Amino acid sequence: MSSRRSNGFTLVELLTTVAVIAILSAIAYPSFQGVMRSNRIATASSEASGLIALARSEAIRNKRGGGVCGSATGTSCDGSWDKGMLAWADVDGGGTFSDGEVVLRFMAVNTAVSAVGPDAAAIAFDGRGRRRSADQQEIDLQPDSCNGQPLRRRLTVNASGQLSTLKENCS
Repeated sequence: MSSRRSNGFTLVELLTTVAVIAILSAIAYPSFQGVMRSNRIATASSEASGLIALARSEAIRNKRGGGVCGSATGTSCDGSWDKGMLAWADVDGGGTFSDGEVVLRFMAVNTAVSAVGPDAAAIAFDGRGRRRSADQQEIDLQPDSCNGQPLRRRLTVNASGQLSTLKENCS
């Protein structure tokens, strides 16, 4: 019989390692999902804020207006805020997106994020960067499932066209 020691792992050592990894994964997975939800909302909120800022700055630059609307395709305003958002330059100064107007940027909304925009077709700005609508205009973003965590973001455009973001618990 050889007095050499064999190299490698025993079956007991291997099973113990697999069990420890399985337990750690089971503990870490829910926390990782929460981080992913939070990052999705932060990304969507930042992109929507950027679109609104872009539309407002373009409205001031071209002195005719601009806006942001819900769009599924990126070529027309159809009120589908949960599919995507479209920023445009209002070339004719009409306050609504129409044929021949310049699309500045389109943002597709992540399918795991719920987005609800104003009942009006768009958030439109006049040539001085003020909101055209007299009604309060908000965009609400939240993950599809958030277990009551404060992951909801409410983007509010005030009458002067400035944007504020509020963090809320999901509904």
